[in-house]
Amino acid sequence: MTYLVTGGSGFIGSHLIEKLLKEGHSVINIDNFDDFYDYKVKIKNTLESLGKKSEFEFSQKENDILHLISISKSENHTLYFQDIRDKNGLEKIFTDHKIDQIIHLAALAGVRPSIERPLEYEEVNVRGTMNLWELCKQFGIKKFICASSSSVYGNNEKTPFSETDNVDKPISPYAATKKSGEILGHVYHGLYGIDMFQLRFFTVYGPRQRPDLAIHKFTKLISEDKEIPFYGDGTTARDYTYIDDIIDGIVKSSQYLEKNSGVYEIINLGESQVINLNEMLSTLETLLGKSAIRKNLPMQPGDVTKTNADITKAKNLVGYNPVTNFQNGTKKFVEWFLRK
Repeated sequence: MTYLVTGGSGFIGSHLIEKLLKEGHSVINIDNFDDFYDYKVKIKNTLESLGKKSEFEFSQKENDILHLISISKSENHTLYFQDIRDKNGLEKIFTDHKIDQIIHLAALAGVRPSIERPLEYEEVNVRGTMNLWELCKQFGIKKFICASSSSVYGNNEKTPFSETDNVDKPISPYAATKKSGEILGHVYHGLYGIDMFQLRFFTVYGPRQRPDLAIHKFTKLISEDKEIPFYGDGTTARDYTYIDDIIDGIVKSSQYLEKNSGVYEIINLGESQVINLNEMLSTLETLLGKSAIRKNLPMQPGDVTKTNADITKAKNLVGYNPVTNFQNGTKKFVEWFLRK
């Protein structure tokens, strides 16, 4: 099969592409190497996903990306430096390739930045996603997986969070764009018969995790004996999900789509193991053999107090079965961090 993966040079995307290539599929990777964090991280992600040596002579961004495109091209992998807001650019890619399924991971991420840049988040996460659906309609592509987020639940008082819960009260622009994607996805499914999964990811972590996310940021700052920004009293909690389990859920959803038609489903991909901020920090301190230097700060606007996934539907529908608990997952992450 030929997959188009958007955001394929990011954290989740690079792991997914690595898995798909190992299974013998062909992959078209679309990524715009956004400046949200250092583009060099994404170059390293891409090289790792392709099993290439991570040594890379960096010069300047455009030259580096063009060089990466050149060395990463093969019979079963093609990388495009492409923004999903550019529909004409996307159309050229769709014209040049016969695409069997799209796995759409590209997005502007992060709750706090979305409060500062809400219009840009709408442009990328809503309009960019609609560009892909419009091209699915135009080119007759009927299989689509979209990355949603646990953030759509907001401060849901009922736990664990179930797909049948009301999600009409998001508390950040980022969450609202993800909810919009779920609603608009249902429209394209109904009008044009695009079979679709909307996957609500719950706080994904592991090797190659984005450097702005808490586990990665805390690990780096603790190892460098620097202050960590510690928001709230440490009781906020997350359903941390290890990257290998997320990839397993995506792949199983993809396989389900290929075997079935008339599909529009929203499913949680989490671990169902809730860890609070104090526990997370303590685990990292133990693994690193160092104490953190906390800079205590008030809770940030848009942050939810707790996430907790009910994964019953994912288990029953696609056979999702997360196997990596938080203690083992963080150990693997820290080992990766220390040798990278």
